[in-house]
Amino acid sequence: MNGWMTTALIVALVAAVVVKRLRGEPLDARELLGAPVILTGVGAWSVVQASGHLTATDFGWVAAGSVLGLALGAVRGRTVEVFERDGVAWHRYTGRTFLAALGTFALMAAFGYAAVRAGMHEEARPTTLSIGVSYLGEALAVAVRGMGTGLPFAAQGARR
Repeated sequence: MNGWMTTALIVALVAAVVVKRLRGEPLDARELLGAPVILTGVGAWSVVQASGHLTATDFGWVAAGSVLGLALGAVRGRTVEVFERDGVAWHRYTGRTFLAALGTFALMAAFGYAAVRAGMHEEARPTTLSIGVSYLGEALAVAVRGMGTGLPFAAQGARR
């Protein structure tokens, strides 16, 4: 996938997720996990495609960055409001979610800078993987909190 197409995919998926979650939406496992799984899959595929020229150091940085991204996403997921509406669990972003996102971005930028300074190859750093793993951490944290409410998740395709 060329750079512009990848960028357009990332921007479209992230914008759609943010807009929907600002308004609030019913918790639906497919909606919650769809974009993170797609982005993570595209990013992982990019790493696999480049694996012929990557080093063990690259893979170490990819693994560490993925763990950090997952953890920071989970922290961000703790700031998402989970509430009841119409008998099902809903979720929406709050101001704290955006503050957490800024902190996450700063930490991941510092990590990326350190990785590059340590010799990590550009092909081992797909943006889709970073964003996907971070959103996956957020989605898992929100899902756990949603299940903790005892409320059912929305039926597939249920929207209000």
